[in-house]
Amino acid sequence: MSGTRGSCTVFVNSFTDGLLDPSRPMLGPVRDGGTIVANTAPGCWGPMITPELKGGHEVTTPVAVEGAEPGDAIAIRIMDVMVTSLATASGNDATPDPSRFRGDPFVAKQCPSCGAYRPKTVLEGIGQGAVRCAECGAEISPFIISNGYTIVFDHERMLAVTLDKGGAERVAGDAARFSAKPDNSVQNPVLVFAPADLPGVATRMRPFMGQLGTTPSLPFPDSHNAGDFGAFLVGAPHEYAKTQEELDCRTDGHMDVNTVRAGAVLICPVKVPGGGVYMGDMHAFQGNGEIAGHTADVAGVVTLQVQVLKGVRIGGPVLLPLEEDLPYLAKPLSCHERHSLKRLSEDWGVGVEEDAPICFIGTGANMNDAISNGLERASDALDMSVLEVKNRVTVAGAIEIGRAPGVVMVTFRCPTAKLDRMGVLPLVRQQYGL
Repeated sequence: MSGTRGSCTVFVNSFTDGLLDPSRPMLGPVRDGGTIVANTAPGCWGPMITPELKGGHEVTTPVAVEGAEPGDAIAIRIMDVMVTSLATASGNDATPDPSRFRGDPFVAKQCPSCGAYRPKTVLEGIGQGAVRCAECGAEISPFIISNGYTIVFDHERMLAVTLDKGGAERVAGDAARFSAKPDNSVQNPVLVFAPADLPGVATRMRPFMGQLGTTPSLPFPDSHNAGDFGAFLVGAPHEYAKTQEELDCRTDGHMDVNTVRAGAVLICPVKVPGGGVYMGDMHAFQGNGEIAGHTADVAGVVTLQVQVLKGVRIGGPVLLPLEEDLPYLAKPLSCHERHSLKRLSEDWGVGVEEDAPICFIGTGANMNDAISNGLERASDALDMSVLEVKNRVTVAGAIEIGRAPGVVMVTFRCPTAKLDRMGVLPLVRQQYGL
C-alpha cells in the first residue's frame, strides 16, 4: 500500500477463511497512532465444526499500519473489549472419527462419505450430528463435545450461568441470534450442539482476546500461529505443513492469555510490510491455562489504538498487563516501599536500581519449551543473559501458564535502563504511571 495515506480509523467487518496469508491484500492502512474497530466472530468451536475454514478460528482480515516494516514492532493498546453474544457453548473436545480429517482436524477437514475436502455444510436440527456435508448430506464435524455446557450471559455482561438440557435446546433452536455472529462470518454456531453436562454453574465474566497480533511471514492456519499448535504443522499431511525452522515465521498471535484485555498494551513483532494487525477468538472468561482445552468463545466488538515502534526487534509478543493483573512480585514498588528500601540499602552501602514490569510471551510444543522460548526472548530483547533473566523472574516476577500445552508469560521487574535501550520505556512508564 505504498503511497496510500493512512486512515485515522479503520472499521473491520470481514474475516479470513482460517488462513493468515501474507500474500493476501490487507485492509487499511491505518495511520500510525490510529484506531482499529472490529466486529469479531467467535473462535474455536464454531470454526472447528465448519469444514470450509482452514484453521480453528475465524479471525478478522489483517489491517496494515502505516510505516510498519519488518524489524519494527507495533504497540497495540486495547481500548475496549465488548461481548455481543447472548450465549455460547463449549467443553472438552474429542475426534472420534479420523476419516473426517487429514491428519489435523483443525485444518484439513473432509467428508467421510463423499470425500469432499473442506466442503460447505448445512445444519439439520440440533445436537452433535447437526452439521452435514452440503454435497452428500453426511454427518461431517470432526469434533464432538465430550463434556460441555451451554452458558448464558446477563444483560450487563458481568455474570453467566450454565443451562440444563431444556434451556440448552431452547438456545440451540435460535443459535444464530444467541451467538450474535457477524453477518460476514461463515462458521456454524456451536450452540446447535446444545451440550448440558454442567447445569447451574455460575461464573463471572472478564472478556479478553484469545487472538491478537500481527501477520506471520509464511501462510499459517490462524489457530496454529503459536509454538504449541504450530508444532502440529511440522511434517503434517496437508498443504500447510511446515519445517521446524519455518515455525520461526510465526508471530504467536494465538495466545489465549487472559490478561490481554481492555487496558493492556500488547507489543507485537512486524514480519511483513504493514504488520497486518488481526484479532478474534474473544473469550468471555478463562482460568489460567485454559485447561479444558476451550472456554467461552463469543462474538464482540474490539477497539484498538496502534503505534509503530521503529527498530524495536522482538522475537514474539511483549505484554504490558494492567497493574492489577501483574504477579505480586512483579508489581511496581510503591513510594512507601521505595522509601523503606532506601534506608535498608543505605545501611548496607548498595544502591537500589530503578525498575519496571515487563512480560514476555513464550510458546512451544510443551510447557518446558515455552518457558525456554520466553526466557530466550527476554534475554535477546534486553541484552541480558538467560541466567540473569531466570534470577530476576525468581526474585521479582513469575512464570504463569497462558494456555496448556505451551504458552507462558515470563514477567519480572526489569532495570529501566534495559527497557530504554530496548525502546519500550515510554510505553512502560505510561502504562504504570512511573
